[in-house]
Amino acid sequence: MCTGIRFSDGSNNLYLARNLDWTSGYGERVVVTPTGYATHSPFGAVPNIRHAVIGMGIVEEDTPLYFDCGNDAGLAVAGLNFPGYASYADEPADGATNVAAFEFPLWVASQFASVDEVEAALGDVVIVDKPINEKYPSSMLHWIIGDASRAIVVESTSDGLHVFDDDVDVLTNQPGFAWHHENLRNYLNVSPEFPKEMALRRAHLAPFGSGSHMRGVPGDYYSPSRFVRAAYVNAHYPDKGSEEENVSRAFHTLQQVAMVDGCAAMDSGEFEKTIYTGLFSSATTTYYWNTYEDPAIHSVAMADQQPGGEKLVVV
Repeated sequence: MCTGIRFSDGSNNLYLARNLDWTSGYGERVVVTPTGYATHSPFGAVPNIRHAVIGMGIVEEDTPLYFDCGNDAGLAVAGLNFPGYASYADEPADGATNVAAFEFPLWVASQFASVDEVEAALGDVVIVDKPINEKYPSSMLHWIIGDASRAIVVESTSDGLHVFDDDVDVLTNQPGFAWHHENLRNYLNVSPEFPKEMALRRAHLAPFGSGSHMRGVPGDYYSPSRFVRAAYVNAHYPDKGSEEENVSRAFHTLQQVAMVDGCAAMDSGEFEKTIYTGLFSSATTTYYWNTYEDPAIHSVAMADQQPGGEKLVVV
């Protein structure tokens, strides 16, 4: 499963971060798609690379398959698991912008400069169940897309393509975003405030310490619980100014919803864990990440990787 968050700093810079939770990795690496790269878009949705892209993914048949990525204009996108709800078109539709499911993050990040632009374009989009090859069938996903101003969630289901204003800047997995948003109303009582002493008849009861008003925030790994917990932490984390402070904020926030090996089994009996945490910063067009085995934070700056070149760069 997965969790994604978005926030911005006082200088109007975007930070979009995510945990990728699964039983094992895919050999993912940081991939840079430069503006001179010749695309391989099955329906022509990505005719060229208007904005250089950096993010985490794999390369298959000289095509970047991004799990999450950002661009040189300060727009970013992350795909999160959405099985049982995601549904794509079997065939391309006449008169529509037909985007293969595997290229949706690349389409967003390479073609647009803002959430407003993406949202306007989505009115004509059909997401098509067109795998890159037989080795990698289409992943059942929904997506969080963010810039410095706001975020949206995109869900392709059996009744069509839906776009939601993500005013809490969080996404996890199934059920759909609308359900998660409504569920937050069950937690209106939680607060970071220190509780006052309470009188109960002749007794005067003081709290054991801080955190008392957080009681009720769920602590398990279930997708609805991670959504609530991530929304709480992301909303109450103090605003920070510097790049270093905001990188720290992102990783500390996602640590609160990270999955630990041996604690949550899938129906296969295998255990999920947080394979990696990734973060795109528009302030420096830098991608940051760490992994389950290596918690040290690593980084790659787009500017150092020939963003105007012709070939994919795998770091």
